[in-house]
Amino acid sequence: MTLTVSAAVLLAAVLHSVWNALAKAIPDRLASSTMIALAYLVSGIAGVAIFGIPLQQSWPFVLASAALQTCYLILLTTSYRHGDFSKVYPLARGLAVLLVTAVATTFLEEHLNMWQLAGVAVVAGSLLSLAVTGHGKGDTTNRKGTFFAVLTGGAIAAYTLVDGVGVRQSGDPMAYISWLFLLQGLLIPVVCWRMASDRRSFPRRVARYWKPGFIGGLVSMLAYGIVVWAQSLAPLALVSALRETSVLLAGVIGAVFFNEKFSRLRLGLTVVAVAGIAAIQLG
Repeated sequence: MTLTVSAAVLLAAVLHSVWNALAKAIPDRLASSTMIALAYLVSGIAGVAIFGIPLQQSWPFVLASAALQTCYLILLTTSYRHGDFSKVYPLARGLAVLLVTAVATTFLEEHLNMWQLAGVAVVAGSLLSLAVTGHGKGDTTNRKGTFFAVLTGGAIAAYTLVDGVGVRQSGDPMAYISWLFLLQGLLIPVVCWRMASDRRSFPRRVARYWKPGFIGGLVSMLAYGIVVWAQSLAPLALVSALRETSVLLAGVIGAVFFNEKFSRLRLGLTVVAVAGIAAIQLG
């Protein structure tokens, strides 16, 4: 990975932690997902007008990714409803790193050297450890959060791999990204409306949280746009590991904004994850 690509992915990691915190802060998960998706729709329309249509062979990947990311967004906001931000977030992201690395190196024939593999393993292990620190016995809420976080991690890995292959066949990463967000912007609001217990009041609920939701959507779009661009240039396993360093900020955000504990153990694991990042870059 070049220094430029690495820096861009680390920026995406910062942006990713910010929009996830905004999603956690909105109490209505369906309204949150819908408003984020409407930001995708507006940006996707603009992108399609500017960048046009990706190559035909990438369209199955665009469609599959849009469906997977719709599932992911619903699972993510459900996870935040049941679990702490500083636990759900690292579990989902750490699991995704492991799954992406396993598939990319086994089936996609991506080759990582010893330092890179060690770095990925350290990052993933640190993130998963961050997720399990501080759980109390009989904590039903966090057990539910853990269950949905695991499903979320699987969804993240799935769409990461799909996009990693698809964007390389698109001919233009920006066209691929634009259509991906446009389709999500159309699909997610429909799914959320169908899931709403009171569909008549649903538009009012969405409007109530339009500002943080729309800002979160724009930040999310920018973060993932950078990641997909990076996947067209660098190994998926390395991009995934660097991207998930957003978890390093999750503990701080959880402590400052959501009154969640940030122990010395969590600080130590964060330092270990930084060492893993250094190993990836040195490799």
